[in-house]
Parts: sequence; C-alpha cells; structure tokens
Amino acid sequence: MKEDYLSIGKRRKLIEEIRKAGIKNEEVLQAMSEIPRHLFIEKNLERSALLDHAYENKAIPIVAGQTISQPYTVAFQTELLEPAKGLKVLEIGTGCGYQTAILLKLGMKVYSIERQRELFESTKEFLPTLGFTGARLFYGDGFKGVPVYAPYQRIIVTCAAPYIPDALVDQLDKGGIMVIPVTKGDTEIMTKIIKDANGQISLKEFGNFKFVPMLPNVQR
Repeated sequence: MKEDYLSIGKRRKLIEEIRKAGIKNEEVLQAMSEIPRHLFIEKNLERSALLDHAYENKAIPIVAGQTISQPYTVAFQTELLEPAKGLKVLEIGTGCGYQTAILLKLGMKVYSIERQRELFESTKEFLPTLGFTGARLFYGDGFKGVPVYAPYQRIIVTCAAPYIPDALVDQLDKGGIMVIPVTKGDTEIMTKIIKDANGQISLKEFGNFKFVPMLPNVQR
C-alpha cells in the first residue's frame, strides 16, 4: 500500500503527541504509526470534509452513528490490554476496523463482533484491502460475546457498557485481562478487569473517557 508523504508526516506528529501524553508501550505506538487512519475514515464518509482531521487527536464520526475513537484513547486502551504476539483477543465493537487492525499489527489472534450490519459488511470487505486478513469477524450482539471460540486471553470493549456483561467475564480465560469502559452517571470509566489463576476477578479504574454506548441485539 503506497502512501503520500503528507499523511505519513501527519501520523508521525500524532504519534509523538500521544507519546508525550503518557503512552509508554512502544509496540502500540509503532503499530499505530504504521496504520493509515485516514483510510478508515475515508471509507466511511460520503464526503471527505473530515479527512483533514484524520491525524488530529480527536474522535471522528463515521457511518451508522458511530465514531472512530480518539487516537490517545485507542492507544491508552490498547496499552491497558497488555498486548502480546500470539494472544487470543475478543474485540467487542469492530466498527470501522481501526482497532482491529492495530491488534492484528501487534500479532494478536483477533475475534471481533459488530452489531451494526452496515459496518460489519463494509469492514469485512475493507480490512483485506489493507493486508489485514487474519481477523475472524462476526455479526452479532456484543453483550453475548463469541462463546464458541472462548476462552480469550484478552477482551477489549470499544463502546461504553452500562454494566460489565457476565457473558464476557465468563469468556475471559484465567490469567486474562478485559478492558472495558463502564458508564457511571454522565461519564465512562475505563476499567481493567483481571481474572486470576483461580478465576477470581479484580477491577482497576483509569479515569474518564468518551465512547458511543454499547447496545444489545443487532442493528440491521
């Protein structure tokens, strides 16, 4: 995939901004530096008015009332996940596939579920055009996860859950980590859930973030 120098330069500047904001995992930063965020925005917009903002550190609306998350938020959530090559990860909310691509770039085995049919269909077609062919994508209810392939060593939820779904906790492997924004009042708290070797759960909270809401069932 050939890129113009302007996009590459803007992405490098963005990555440096994220690093200065406190992201320390260099593998996460490297993965993000190699993925053209503007293409994930472009495929989801009828007009290119927002493409100039692709490498600004902010969320951008896409189709189906969804967003591509703020780059710092993506980096922060991915860092909390403690990614490592070969780990099996379940992603709740495929969206435009940007987070999916980052997980694949980090060498993880990705299973991802999306409730919006429009996004599911378009992302399933789009990711392979960028060379990302390893993910298993599913159309379904994220609250239910993908139990047929459980357990997962990592679970990442890319939308704000009203509560922590029991089904996802059940699908998390012993020794595993789940990162999920949980709605509390008017904000979402980034929450890291750790399941120890005995299956016991502990939670850590990491401040306020903004996400689209996690909704049940599917949207046709």
